[in-house]
Amino acid sequence: MNLHQYTKEFSYNLKLAYPIILGMLGHTLIGIVDNIMVGKLGATELAAVSLGNSFIYVAISLGIGFSTAITPIIAQADAEKDTLKIRSAFHHGLFLCAILGFTLFGVIVLAKPLMYYMGQPEEVIVLAKPYIDWVAFSLIPLVVYQGYKQFADGLSMTKYSMYAIIMANVVHVILNYFLIYGIWIFPKMGIIGAALGTVISRLMMLAFMHLILSKNKKLTAYFQNFSFQEIKKTMLKKIVSLGLPSALQMFFEVALFTSAIWLSGSLGKNSQAANQIALSLASATFMFAMGLSVTAMIRVSNQKGLKDYKKLIIVARSIFLLAIIIEIIFAICFVLFHQYLPHLFLNMEKNALVIDNEEVITIASQLLIVAAVFQISDGLQVVVLGALRGLQDVKIPMYITFAAYWVVGFPISYYLGKHTDLKATGIWIGLLAGLTVAAVFLYIRFNYLTKKSIKDADTAVETAI
Repeated sequence: MNLHQYTKEFSYNLKLAYPIILGMLGHTLIGIVDNIMVGKLGATELAAVSLGNSFIYVAISLGIGFSTAITPIIAQADAEKDTLKIRSAFHHGLFLCAILGFTLFGVIVLAKPLMYYMGQPEEVIVLAKPYIDWVAFSLIPLVVYQGYKQFADGLSMTKYSMYAIIMANVVHVILNYFLIYGIWIFPKMGIIGAALGTVISRLMMLAFMHLILSKNKKLTAYFQNFSFQEIKKTMLKKIVSLGLPSALQMFFEVALFTSAIWLSGSLGKNSQAANQIALSLASATFMFAMGLSVTAMIRVSNQKGLKDYKKLIIVARSIFLLAIIIEIIFAICFVLFHQYLPHLFLNMEKNALVIDNEEVITIASQLLIVAAVFQISDGLQVVVLGALRGLQDVKIPMYITFAAYWVVGFPISYYLGKHTDLKATGIWIGLLAGLTVAAVFLYIRFNYLTKKSIKDADTAVETAI
């Protein structure tokens, strides 16, 4: 293997990926800011936000997963220089994202009673219910924003979403500070203040994204003369056929991590708070792999449009290698600092909370050791998934992810968490097992498809001759 042919792609990969990574980190940072600020109020409040967000993250996974169908269609059309197809994919994608946003809002609000059947502490449920109502509403602007984002990503214009997220996070931090603690003229609203901060920042993020894209002269043609008469069944079916399996792929993984939150909650509020701390940190590092996953989707789609399958393999493998290197670095950091990182989320100065917080830190530090190991598996599976989406292969990966997470991962999490002394650590060992199986089989699928594409292309050339 000539390593240089892969490493020389690193600079372009990173140039395309870093705005996406910062944008993804921005989404995660909104949750982390909520956790850090709410964690200062106590373990019960932190557990309530954790429980509430477990519902929201499932919905977000469906929204983001579905919207990713827009990017490969646009990226392939961009390589083919087909502006009509780009416009059609954008308008149809935005239309579907708006419908999905309202649907997810309604479903999450109606799903609140499920909390009573999950063995969660009563005081946690009482706090979580009103928090869910507000944050569920923020799903509408968030999913519509995703329609704009995936459109821009498909055109390799990845910086716009980064600008929107940075703006949203600045607004979010300021609003949270004033509304959670009751600073200046604002009332002290606790976790409801955190929810309101999220709603307002996401509404502003959507407005900002629309303005910045619509004012770009290169994109003017895509924003003019929108009409519902342009909506056609063929493009709707194409986006849905790619978007639905993609949404389910992301849902299966997020649902696995959500089940870890619920299993941890059934062990007690301290286990749940510890799980949320470890999950917040692991989610932040995972965003680097998510950014590279989108990069893989864009670049593989471009090469598919150009029908250059040999270059496609080099590009994809360069991204896989880069993801593994980055995740190994994060894994080392988690091992070195596993006893220190949980302190960022808790107030150790309140005497009434010291005993609870010490237990939370002990559990969270153990979870971070397991998280360090699955960084590599998690990073690899998501970038390979991005490459497969670039190939517009979504159905078989959907089955692979379901089997990996729910036939392998969840049973291990449940058994080790509920029936052994490993408890919360056992839950995370199950996550590691599921992610590793997904990474291996997704790569086998990618390898099979790319070899087949090259063989088919060579056969077509020979036939033509």
